[in-house]
Amino acid sequence: MRYRTLGSTGVQVSTLCLGAMMFGKWGNPDHDDSVGIIRTALDAGVNIIDTADVYADGESETIVGKAIAGRRDEVVLATKVSSPMGPGPNQRGASRRWIVRACEESLRRLGTDHIDLYQVHRPDPATDLDETLGALSDLVRAGKIRYAGSSTFAPSAIVRAQWTAERRSSERFVCEQPPYSLLARGVEGDVLPTCETYRMGVLAWSPLAGGWLSGRWRRDAAGPSSHRTRTMPFRTTLSHYDLDVPGNQAKLDAATELARTADEAGLTLIQLALAFVTTHPAVTAAIIGPRTAAHLRDHLSAADIVLEPAVLDRIDRIVAPGTDLNPEDTGYHADVLADPGRRRRAAVG
Repeated sequence: MRYRTLGSTGVQVSTLCLGAMMFGKWGNPDHDDSVGIIRTALDAGVNIIDTADVYADGESETIVGKAIAGRRDEVVLATKVSSPMGPGPNQRGASRRWIVRACEESLRRLGTDHIDLYQVHRPDPATDLDETLGALSDLVRAGKIRYAGSSTFAPSAIVRAQWTAERRSSERFVCEQPPYSLLARGVEGDVLPTCETYRMGVLAWSPLAGGWLSGRWRRDAAGPSSHRTRTMPFRTTLSHYDLDVPGNQAKLDAATELARTADEAGLTLIQLALAFVTTHPAVTAAIIGPRTAAHLRDHLSAADIVLEPAVLDRIDRIVAPGTDLNPEDTGYHADVLADPGRRRRAAVG
């Protein structure tokens, strides 16, 4: 297992980060099996685990807490806040009121007295960044968290957060968690360079493109389907897999070509996909999300692979740098873009 420094923190983390989204009712409901998978990953040298309060309504954090009991000092523990955790209007977001409460609840579920990396899961346009960073700074001073980070922030929001932290002498985001894969390369044009500018770590989520790069979906195989669409209310929708969507047709074509590229390089498509993400100089680690022990073995097999320049050139010919084949895979869309009414200037008088 290789290790890299998480941004400018000095903390060393493995280039594969264990994502815990599939532990619990969204994926693997067997707690003992999930705990075994997590401990196998730790035994293999993975030392960073990423979860979120919203994953399986807190069940994922509970499972992670069970798995790291007695091994807490081995783990760089990351979780997230801001996604809805109940029907109430204040059980979500990035306000001081919610962040402080949500942090306490995450600590309880995780069975620990501190979180190493506490990330804002999505931007909260209703809350001033100064409010959010102030609350996170207070949690650092209280010893509840060690560092703060962001997830799926636009480059402009990343910059605003850095400027706000500097002006207010607040804790800054030391890490960003963007979607990045062979099929979703849009972050190469702006997010990743911005992170490099501010010496932020990068934990890339969905490096297998939500299963499109698992090796199961090709033109000569059955049409795609996903366990996620059957079990997860969060983020993933059927539109991500609907082959009537032109972007998904492009993804299927690209996945087929990339599978051939992997075969010719003597790799599996999973190995090609994970190695591609960790090759980028801005990326600290790729987040893997195994549901089973077999999935974990497939992912761990990519830990030490370095792609040859000729393979990278072939990939660029299949999916051009900076390209998102399906814009829905970017992970976050501001309301102003999603609601046409927000694009029109209000009438005066």
